[in-house]
Amino acid sequence: MKNRKRGFSLVELLIVLAVIAALIATITPVALNAIRKAKATQVAQNLKTLASALENAAYVNGTKDGEINKAGSGTFTQKADIKLLARDVDDSKYGIAYKVYTDSTNAGKVEVYVVTDEDVSADEVQKVLETATKTSISLPAGSKEIGTVFTSGSVLQYTFTFNVY
Repeated sequence: MKNRKRGFSLVELLIVLAVIAALIATITPVALNAIRKAKATQVAQNLKTLASALENAAYVNGTKDGEINKAGSGTFTQKADIKLLARDVDDSKYGIAYKVYTDSTNAGKVEVYVVTDEDVSADEVQKVLETATKTSISLPAGSKEIGTVFTSGSVLQYTFTFNVY
């Protein structure tokens, strides 16, 4: 019988380390890409949620004098009102501006601008939400703001229009 020491040789150890390094090198980009896509999807969903919530508020609570009423009385005017529209959305990173048209040609038309300064790729968000853009915001005169409406930096904007009858 041979008298052999127990354990791994240096060559065996280096081969195992090389295989582990190769696996890490192939999996890391895939994992990072999945994280970026998940963040972009979350931001797109938050933009869509805020837009839908404001649209629902306009339908349920009505509009008056160019403003959308919140439940009860009054209008949306405070930063905390973003929490009334979507409780899981960070009100320090999202804002809404809207304009309710009361003229005879556009009566009941509402333009909504939902903006965020979340640190995500605008291209990724655009893939998820086709109408999202990375831009500086140019809001129509007389628009009402809910929360912070960011006008500089890396700002994503999602714009849509609906009618209230």
